[in-house]
Amino acid sequence: MSAKTQPGLLARKLGMLTRYDDSGRAYGATVLQCDLNVVTQVRTTDRDGYTAIQVGTRGDKKNTTRAERGHLKSSGQDDAQITKLSEFRVDSVEDYNLGDSLTVDRFRSGMYVDVTARSKGRGFQGTVKRWNFAGGPKTHGQSDRWRAPGSIGAGTSPGRVFKGTRMSGHMGNRVRTVLNQLVIEVDVNRGLIFVAGNVPGPIGALVEINEGRRPAIEPVKVVVETEPIVEEPTAVVDDDTPAEEPTAVVDDDTPAEEPTAEVDDAPAEEPTAEVDDDTPAGEPTVVVDDDTSGEVNDDEKDES
Repeated sequence: MSAKTQPGLLARKLGMLTRYDDSGRAYGATVLQCDLNVVTQVRTTDRDGYTAIQVGTRGDKKNTTRAERGHLKSSGQDDAQITKLSEFRVDSVEDYNLGDSLTVDRFRSGMYVDVTARSKGRGFQGTVKRWNFAGGPKTHGQSDRWRAPGSIGAGTSPGRVFKGTRMSGHMGNRVRTVLNQLVIEVDVNRGLIFVAGNVPGPIGALVEINEGRRPAIEPVKVVVETEPIVEEPTAVVDDDTPAEEPTAVVDDDTPAEEPTAEVDDAPAEEPTAEVDDDTPAGEPTVVVDDDTSGEVNDDEKDES
């Protein structure tokens, strides 16, 4: 393993998007986020026989061993939730101390980097998916040869199967390195690195970023859509929203309808109830009944 002038970084894969340069060229870029990178150990030639920097980042603490937890405790990083460790060979360790933080400012647009990650596991797969075999013909009555691997060697000579013959087997879940990927853009504030091309592993996978051997080129002038184009409609909408405040005043007028809500008309029905009181104006009739009863009483007296 050849030594580098500076150690690499540990990052998380966030996904992919498209970036355009000033000439209109589109780049399929993978976004890598370097959240926290801390120097957990410095290896020297006198003590270890080589020079290297061990870098740690956040991860699942349940997946650490007791030896790793003891190592992190001795380095003073036990409370920093550092669980993922990786070592990078460097030419000199004089500029690095235990506990130093590493950021993405060491990378810039136009550099080439090597990205290492574990690929997605696909389980046991056949030759068609694993090695892109074409399969057998679908004619001449063959119904079970479409995805068959075919011959794997001669019979008499050599009478065996050569090592490395492509056959069915476990696919994926291997550590793979993509060499010389172009750095399109670096966002120091958010700790993001945009590299051209794809990166092994699923979203959220842990990746190692190392300085590549290919010499750097001119920085890529990334063209981002101007913010006013996106913000203008929003700003206009915001301006219109206060214009709707008179509508809020109209809501204040709505309480002006409270007299209507008071339904003065309902009390207007009270006179109708008073009309019912007029109906008992038949009370004179009731009085007449009383008189009538009086007359009847007089007649009864006469009859008696």
